[in-house]
Amino acid sequence: MTAYHRGDTSQVVSPRRLSAGIARVVAWSAACAGVIACSQTHAAPAPPAIGHVFVLVLENESFDRTFGPASAAPYLADSLAGRGALLTHYYGIGHNSLDNYIAIISGQAPNESTQLDCPRFTEFKLTQPTLDAHGQSIGTGCVYPNMVKTLADQLDAAGRSWRGYMEDMGNDPHKEAATCGHPAIGAIDSTTRREPHDQYGTKHDPFVYFHTLIDDTARCSTHVVNLNQLRTDLATVATTPNFAFITPNLCNDGHDAPCIDHAPGGLVQANEFLRQWVPLITHSPAFAADGVLIITFDEASGAPGQDSSACCGEQGLSGQPHPPGGDGPGGGRVGAVVLSPFIQPGTVSHVPYNHYALLRWIEDQFTLSHLGYAADSGLAVFGADVFGGQSR
Repeated sequence: MTAYHRGDTSQVVSPRRLSAGIARVVAWSAACAGVIACSQTHAAPAPPAIGHVFVLVLENESFDRTFGPASAAPYLADSLAGRGALLTHYYGIGHNSLDNYIAIISGQAPNESTQLDCPRFTEFKLTQPTLDAHGQSIGTGCVYPNMVKTLADQLDAAGRSWRGYMEDMGNDPHKEAATCGHPAIGAIDSTTRREPHDQYGTKHDPFVYFHTLIDDTARCSTHVVNLNQLRTDLATVATTPNFAFITPNLCNDGHDAPCIDHAPGGLVQANEFLRQWVPLITHSPAFAADGVLIITFDEASGAPGQDSSACCGEQGLSGQPHPPGGDGPGGGRVGAVVLSPFIQPGTVSHVPYNHYALLRWIEDQFTLSHLGYAADSGLAVFGADVFGGQSR
């Protein structure tokens, strides 16, 4: 088995960031540190009460490249993984990008159009009028009809707050709006054309592919905003959304290498983006109180010879010409890092997860029903392997 350098695992959570509830969790973790499992005389801790979930998605890297000994992203692979939990068997669900982003917020499987990243912003064409037994919209296309709900719709209905933070969105108003930026229905996606000052990519903004969101312009514009807004929102618990989805631009997420502005791109660029933004999140009052930050990748490399492996009994969409991974069942092994005051530094989990499992876990935190393939009974969700201070 390949050994991966885990970095310094001695770091502890700063006392000034701990609420009383967090202090109890840390005290339990300290009591059980360094053992495979707590003594049977100790009751298993109750799952932590999570109130703020941050999801940050990077691009197109396999687990071995990101977390291996020659990683070009040491801040992520060593420092952040050493401060939280490293999920060694986290998988994307398809190729290319867009289908993975859509899966995270809706549980919808890849279709022929989303597998191609929807270069034209077309309507989803139904081949049957209702969702199937797995909550899937059967057909192909880009913009899902109103019968397909998202995590955002669920959160609104439950009285919870959410926002999507998209780097560079609106920097060039001739390409996209500054909020809820997307092409007109039927139009070519102009964000495939990078500019040095605007590297926003619609295909990495899943919210705008659902009529439930874009048909209400005011609602969408309030919730899908430029990344710069996050700095302001993090100032207080009250202004921090319960769910935050963070998308760097096409350079800072590692998608391009090199970038149109001559930055190096790739993992090097993603690593520097994390150095800038992760401390802003982890030092925020909301994160300190009851927060979790998940950093993962949409898919393993989409290059020839790509990893199209899958986990967790992943299924495709009925009637499609290709499996979710194009030439295989899934999006490949990408890994993930989970940070929280509730997590013992240096935790490692080998439990298999994918984007549907992530959605299911988020829904569970806010007592929501499960959408699409997130309802699959075979999915594991983050548990004692992540929050129990143990390696599994």
